[in-house]
This record gives sequence, C-alpha cells and structure tokens, in this order.
Amino acid sequence: MRMTGTGLAALAVAAMVPAASAASLAQETDINDALFEIAVANEIRKECDSISPRIFTAIGRMNALKAEARRRGYSNAEIDAYVNDKAEKQKMRARRNEYIRAQGAVPDDGPSLCALGESEISKQSRIGALLVAR
Repeated sequence: MRMTGTGLAALAVAAMVPAASAASLAQETDINDALFEIAVANEIRKECDSISPRIFTAIGRMNALKAEARRRGYSNAEIDAYVNDKAEKQKMRARRNEYIRAQGAVPDDGPSLCALGESEISKQSRIGALLVAR
C-alpha cells in the first residue's frame, strides 16, 4: 500500500498527539491542585504520629483524578509517566514545602506539621479531609 503525502502528514500528526498530551498534563490545574493536596496530607501523616491518613479517601481521590485525566484523553502510560517523572515530583515537593512554610510549619518537623494537620482537619479543608486525628 502506498502512502500519499496527505496520509503521511496525518500519520505524523497522530503520532505527535500523545507526546503533546503527556506534556500538557502538567497544565491541568485542577488535577495538579488535587495532587498537591494529597502531597501536603502525605507529608503531614508521615511526620506526625498523632495524625493518620484517611487511606480510602485518598485512594478514592487518586482514582477519581486518574479517571478524570483519562476522560480528558490521557492514556494510563501518560498518566503514570507524569506522576513518576522526577522533575515533576521535585516541583510538587517544592510547592508542598512552600505551602507548609506559608502556614507557619516546617517540612520534616513533626510538631509543626502536627499543628498544621490539626488546623487543616479543624478547617475541614480538602487537605484535612485526607487526615484524621488519632
């Protein structure tokens, strides 16, 4: 079968679409905001012995985010590549730590993160909804 110039151009564009989609996942503000909330809650629960994660709530939120990304046209491979990308993880850690400091807490400091976690829980914030005081 012989490929015409138009057919070849269409094939080339189709091949580029997944790569463009993977790069644009970082631009999905609502998805990244939800990942950020999970990152903050995770840091709190790791460093604070008096606060536990709401595991099923967090898993449900992660599954909903993945479903939303798939609904927007991202493949499982693109989603996995994005959430496992070292540079994106570093950006998320920096954003998380900036938020923690802005709230008067210190990353990796149990007592200050416990205070932040208790505050998030009492405010019934989206971060607090992922945590429970023991």
